[in-house]
Amino acid sequence: MSTMSNLDAVVREYAFPDIHIGAGEDESPYVPFKENVFIRHLAFDVRNNVYANILWVKKDGMLGRHRHRGRIFACTLEGSWRYLEYDWVARAGSYVQESPGAVHTLVSDDPNGMKTIFILNGSLEFVDDNDNLLETLDVFWFINHYVSYCRENGIEINKKLWV
Repeated sequence: MSTMSNLDAVVREYAFPDIHIGAGEDESPYVPFKENVFIRHLAFDVRNNVYANILWVKKDGMLGRHRHRGRIFACTLEGSWRYLEYDWVARAGSYVQESPGAVHTLVSDDPNGMKTIFILNGSLEFVDDNDNLLETLDVFWFINHYVSYCRENGIEINKKLWV
């Protein structure tokens, strides 16, 4: 048996299956988060505290001042957004990579809002203007956000989101 055949057999037996989450909200709805802000959950990895979602800020919206405790990767799908603390604007097609520790405030001034896919690692800490901790969000917070909304609205929980 060739080495590749052995590898294929191991992959078939031990790898997690590939998944596809369709574009429709029937597979993952946009869940209200804050005024004019919604989250579409795409993946939860509880072993590594990693989660992926699409953040949708409608018209003039703000996410709030926060700090990440892990690396963040983002790609803007529609519209534009920025951090109050930086001089760049992320537009459709923009890629953003964030290092742990920085504090910033996400806003969208775009009259059409924005949609951005985020892959987050570690916790997200919301802080006030004096850097006092207000709330900590991690993979379990995001799971609860999704599951609670689905249960309250009679939406079937999509088990494919757990990776």
